[in-house]
Amino acid sequence: MAEAAPYVAVAVALCSSSAGVWLLRRAAGALPVAVPNARSLHDAPVPRAGGYAIWLGFLPAALLFPPAFPLGLAGWLPPWLALVIVSGRDDVREVGVAARLSVHALAALWTAAALALCVPAASGNDWPRLVLTTGGIGLAIAWSANLYNFMDGIDGLAGTMGTVGFAAYGAAALGGGVTSAPAMFALVAAILPFLLVNKPRATLFLGDVGAVPLGFLAAAFGVAGIENGMWPAWFPALVFLPFIADATLTLLQRIARRERLWEGHRGHYYQRLAQLGAGHGGTLAAYAALMLATAATALACRIRAPLYGWWALAGWCAVVLMLFSAIDYHWRKKTNIPASS
Repeated sequence: MAEAAPYVAVAVALCSSSAGVWLLRRAAGALPVAVPNARSLHDAPVPRAGGYAIWLGFLPAALLFPPAFPLGLAGWLPPWLALVIVSGRDDVREVGVAARLSVHALAALWTAAALALCVPAASGNDWPRLVLTTGGIGLAIAWSANLYNFMDGIDGLAGTMGTVGFAAYGAAALGGGVTSAPAMFALVAAILPFLLVNKPRATLFLGDVGAVPLGFLAAAFGVAGIENGMWPAWFPALVFLPFIADATLTLLQRIARRERLWEGHRGHYYQRLAQLGAGHGGTLAAYAALMLATAATALACRIRAPLYGWWALAGWCAVVLMLFSAIDYHWRKKTNIPASS
């Protein structure tokens, strides 16, 4: 039964998610709509509820085959549900920044506390270290939830990163002796039907209800895998490096320019690349190749040369920075922005 678990989980998720996509497309007129705005690179309104189809596929499979996680489902499911609810509400009618980020922070801290309590160095009566560990993990989880949302601005981009990233998690879990592979592969299977209608000229968007909880799971399952011994600390960072690097560097640049961080913008590297002429299709192709390369490197190091993982991460960071520098150069040339800005 254990050997068949990944196949059963994938079948359940694929069928349920496909049904969800079909239902959402049938009800397109009643769904919340993403309209072109200061952040969007689209020229027409598109329904933004694709995340519901993904969760319709993933949740039954995750309940049947729960991933290895401290405190079991209680460690990640309640905060994940809170994020689904507030993000779904935000898709329909904008939730205030303070209220939304408060829910993000509480959800991240809930899961971080569950994870931190299982770190041997942070357990026992060492409360200062426990607090610092919880805070550090919580910050990483909250940032991951938000950066996934930031990167959901090009057709197929967030869905492709989810497919590649969680497939890498599942492949690594197969050889890690921990029963997380079925849930990881189920999440991949749940994303695929959505991705078919989210490719360039998308007819359905992920929405906050999909992007925010997906980013949460990327970090939560990534840290849980470290603690369960499925992979070293560099593994999830290398797998999701294109998303992490783009969102983080963009945020730091906006802080340096003293911009209002909560306002929509088109300053991400993927957004600049699209505006430079690559469009949705070209940008997706470039980032998909980068995602596949970093994830494949992470898996190769995990299986064959774990001691070289940090070197691989450093090498890919250098490559990504060079790619971003090239985008910066052409962006300044196009917009006549001085090199010092």
